[in-house]
Amino acid sequence: MGEDSRPSVIILFGGKRKCGKDYITDLLLKRLNPDDAVIVRLSAPIKHHWSKENNLDVDELLGSSDYKENHRKAMVAWSEQIRAKDYGYFCRAAIDMVPDAHKEKVWIVSDARRRTDLKWFRESYDQSVIKTVRVVSTDAVRKDRGWTFVEGVDDAETECDLDSVEDWDMIFTNNNDDKEEFEKQMTSLVQMCCS
Repeated sequence: MGEDSRPSVIILFGGKRKCGKDYITDLLLKRLNPDDAVIVRLSAPIKHHWSKENNLDVDELLGSSDYKENHRKAMVAWSEQIRAKDYGYFCRAAIDMVPDAHKEKVWIVSDARRRTDLKWFRESYDQSVIKTVRVVSTDAVRKDRGWTFVEGVDDAETECDLDSVEDWDMIFTNNNDDKEEFEKQMTSLVQMCCS
């Protein structure tokens, strides 16, 4: 891959279940030039493999339904075995799943969950193109969106590993309570992609 085919901006989004990462990243993609941006979902190769291996509906696994939640623990356990051998495996696989990803100027990575995800992108791409965004919502708002605490999921690495990260470029508060502030944050995200 030549230097001119590398993205000019990679925004890595992290946050807890039901904080609204997919909603925000989908909205951001709609506000950008569709010829310049793409969403990269790190969980996509995990879910595709898991659906084939277990004869499951991949579209349901890729969504935000209870169907996905019912398979989360087993998918995570399997993916941890792969990640232990090669922490960049799913980062590379997710990029490879996006048609013509290397032609896009902006990569929106919608679901970074571990410090090793951030580390892999920082090691693989120029620091100047990497931006990080932590999406936060109160537990009450997350519950309104269907979240309930699940032992072995919400206290596991996939949900907690980024809690200790403090150097986010932006904290995006997504509590459905201040539309004007939400719009300001979305404007900041668009500007981040265009800088």
